[in-house]
Amino acid sequence: MDSLSQIVLGAAVAAAIAPPQHRRAALLAGAALGTLPDLDIIPINLLTEDPVARMTWHRSASHSLFVLPVVAWAIWAWCRTRGGRVAQAPRRWFWAIALALVTHPLLDAFTVYGTQLLWPLPLPPAMWSSVFIIDPLYTVWLLAACGVAWFARASQRGQRALVIGLALSTAYLGWSLVAKAVVERDAERSLAALGLQDAPRFSTPAPFTTLLWRVVAMTPHGFVEGERSLVADRGPIAFRSHGSDVAALRMVSTQPSVQRLSWFNRGFMKAEQRDGALVLSDLRMGSEPDYTFRFAVARREGGAWRATPPRQLQWPWQATQRLGALWQRIWREPTIAQSPATPSGAPPATAR
Repeated sequence: MDSLSQIVLGAAVAAAIAPPQHRRAALLAGAALGTLPDLDIIPINLLTEDPVARMTWHRSASHSLFVLPVVAWAIWAWCRTRGGRVAQAPRRWFWAIALALVTHPLLDAFTVYGTQLLWPLPLPPAMWSSVFIIDPLYTVWLLAACGVAWFARASQRGQRALVIGLALSTAYLGWSLVAKAVVERDAERSLAALGLQDAPRFSTPAPFTTLLWRVVAMTPHGFVEGERSLVADRGPIAFRSHGSDVAALRMVSTQPSVQRLSWFNRGFMKAEQRDGALVLSDLRMGSEPDYTFRFAVARREGGAWRATPPRQLQWPWQATQRLGALWQRIWREPTIAQSPATPSGAPPATAR
């Protein structure tokens, strides 16, 4: 999730657990602890210039449910030896510190990016993908609760605000899982009609909302993509078929950077040739043809591909121009499906 959401979540959790007379200190401490795991980008950027390593090392050790409790205990023990508030209420402060840290990766796991909750076990990152990385309807309740708690100081009003804020934000996460389940049910039915009921797929909400969802399923020749509005849509999901250079991807599949990407994004990748380079796009973040994470990993030499140091391509800024259309799509179901997918995921006539 975005930094603001993590800051106010950590602050609200810590302040709700700490003694009321320590509430302002807990708000500040929780805010710092809530953003601490994301500071892993600093040592990562110092250790490597490899963009694939930077992407896949982020949200690993610093987000592990095996590591963070130990970090929490170390912080708590150090603070306790120094006396002050932690020494006055050690039990409550331990849980305030521990939960402010542990809730950070749990919230991140609700996004599609991927969070290595069980690092160092070599399991694919958790990507529950039920909320967008920035969602105001999650954050606003916590932000308001922290504001009330700051000015209310030790009064019961501040505690009530924190409990209500945490309850509403958690309820919103619960709603996002319900919405995702509805979309997944509709996607399964629509994909079955195309002969893709067993195809690997994922669903993820559109930016800033849980009312519009994007569904992607992999096919032998590429992938299909469709949207589902929980407000406007009633019929089957209209999928569009897109090609991918699966032959080239197969040829470079043994390269370490490609293997790392495939593990991290569970194979949800598009391969295409651009100016003699093979570019891999992470299909989970963005939409056709604009993706947040795109890496050039090889160059064509004769009839083969030669591995090159991974290079991340520039962010597709034109993607932000589509936000207005996405907002309209929430409230309006398209009357005619464009570029419909063909049964069994066969490539459209224009696909390579």
